[in-house]
Amino acid sequence: MKQLKLLTEIHSFENFKEFVDEFKLEKKDLILTRSSIYNGFIKDLNLDCNLVLQNEYGNGEPNDEMINGIIKDIKDLDYKRVIAIGGGTVIDIAKLLIFKDVDDCVDLFERKVELVKEKELIIIPTTCGTGSEVTNISIAEIKSKNTKLGLACDELIPDYAVLIPELMKNLPFNVFMSSSVDALIHAIESFVSPKSNSFTELFAIKAIEIIIKGYKEIVENGKEYRKNLLKEFLLASNYAGIAFGNTGVGAVHAMSYPLGGVYHVPHGEANYHMFTEVFKLYNEKNPNGKIKEVNKVLAQTLGLDDEKNVYFEIEKLLNNLLTKKPLREFGMKEEEISIFAQSVINTQQRLLQNNYVKISEEEMKNIYIKLY
Repeated sequence: MKQLKLLTEIHSFENFKEFVDEFKLEKKDLILTRSSIYNGFIKDLNLDCNLVLQNEYGNGEPNDEMINGIIKDIKDLDYKRVIAIGGGTVIDIAKLLIFKDVDDCVDLFERKVELVKEKELIIIPTTCGTGSEVTNISIAEIKSKNTKLGLACDELIPDYAVLIPELMKNLPFNVFMSSSVDALIHAIESFVSPKSNSFTELFAIKAIEIIIKGYKEIVENGKEYRKNLLKEFLLASNYAGIAFGNTGVGAVHAMSYPLGGVYHVPHGEANYHMFTEVFKLYNEKNPNGKIKEVNKVLAQTLGLDDEKNVYFEIEKLLNNLLTKKPLREFGMKEEEISIFAQSVINTQQRLLQNNYVKISEEEMKNIYIKLY
């Protein structure tokens, strides 16, 4: 049985200029980034590269309209490498720009076209959550379907992941939190996945320990203290990416997608809202499997004597940093509880197969009801 697969070469630099010199950026490179990153770290270097600014095509998380606009505009550009410098939106879009002869990204997600990779892919994350720099997954909102869909295939695995903590120094606190809590959930969901093994657990446990320890330090020292921990959180996100890239994530992510797709709740924040209720249900249904082990890791990292109150305590810690509110405050309607549960069953089987235990549509409805 396969234990661990890591095809991405990982590099680390103190600043962006070091990366440029090492990778010898030139005119046949395509940089995809946002204006804030370009103006803050790239513009003054006067690089002779093709440039696409993702925010000129829309804000928020990636959607098919945004992606197709970029695909159309770069169709005639001559480039060999795609260099993504940004958060989850930039990275997920960049992964779709490496394929040959694509006009509509929905065809990729629905596997209606052959997936032929023809460009090299370099990913430089500027948040500490997605772990996408080492995974084979791209996620986007498909507006016509009112949900998010994922494409998972080895062609999407980046050739290089480049970690540069400097690029996170201007990250707003709410973005730092919604991205890093996503990394924490990646690690925890990975740990209890049926595909988890002793290799992936190493990465998951280290990510959990770094993130929770960091959160405790931020609560103690204030929000600005996070700027002392950027390298650690970037590494933790990478470790979590390696873990879930090999094991997958499950119901937490699956149940968050309708909330993100319909009400545009940031991905990490939507995951956080689902996290503890899903894991409480896991714990009820099978308290003696892998969840017992991850509960012990969480309790030790939180400084608890036992695992009995682990989800209460982790929520208590996180609520100091990221507010959890009823789903109705995002605009969700009561009649959408059943619609969301059915949507998850119909569209997210790729993720649900990674659940710790099977969760029925009725049990999903009950979780939405509790959170509503």
